Amino acid sequence: MENDILLRALDDDGILRLTLNDVPRRNALSEAMLAALAAAIGEAGSNPAVRVMVLTANGPAFCAGHDLKEMTAGRADADGGRAYFAKVMVMCSGVMQAIVTCPKPVIAEVTGVATAAGCQLVASCDLALAADTAQFSTPGVHIGLFCSTPMVALSRNVADKHAMEMLLTGDMTPARRAAEIGLINRAVAPETLRQATMEMARKIAAKSSMTLATGKRAYYAQREMDLSDAYAYASGVMVDNMLARDAEEGIGAFLQKRTPEWQDA
Repeated sequence: MENDILLRALDDDGILRLTLNDVPRRNALSEAMLAALAAAIGEAGSNPAVRVMVLTANGPAFCAGHDLKEMTAGRADADGGRAYFAKVMVMCSGVMQAIVTCPKPVIAEVTGVATAAGCQLVASCDLALAADTAQFSTPGVHIGLFCSTPMVALSRNVADKHAMEMLLTGDMTPARRAAEIGLINRAVAPETLRQATMEMARKIAAKSSMTLATGKRAYYAQREMDLSDAYAYASGVMVDNMLARDAEEGIGAFLQKRTPEWQDA
């Protein structure tokens, strides 16, 4: 429904579009938005009809980060808000990790500004495309609040010097610069953004979902290991993958010069 803060639309290619739709609050990551995202990502991850997710937003802001009015209200609690702040951080961190651990590829489609935890949301996605008018920032330093949790995702996407520049200055980073430093894949004209995103999504959705899930899980796992452990782990993944039905079918189809018939197994 149009008054829902998170809209869902699944097409015939298995592409699920999740649209942040709390425009008056600039799609802030309120408790309600975090709960809606957690539920949608969890459901999509276990739904075989979903092959790729696209995360986008209505309005001029992709996501303004945490709802500061909601957070400030928590200060009225007896502990000054400590328990409430901790609860929201756990919810937010859970959503970011759910994106990474979801077996389905997740693409961010950014049409407006993405700030603080909104920038973190983009950085947490596997891929990201943005309108060349979009901007990104981690502006917590402007209000005495270092963007420590956005830092986790940001530092895993861009080099240290670029991440620290964003975190220490809080300045806006234009989309084309965001592409240069690796925060997004590319910036395109606003009128072609959806088409470019869906072309990428359809290309990925045409692959074996078993293969995609295997690869996504392995990528994030090996990234946290040292070199020898990463190779040992990845070698084991390759062996298991080679024994899968879709790998046998894909290799056979390649050798026989035909289109593979995936069974996602």
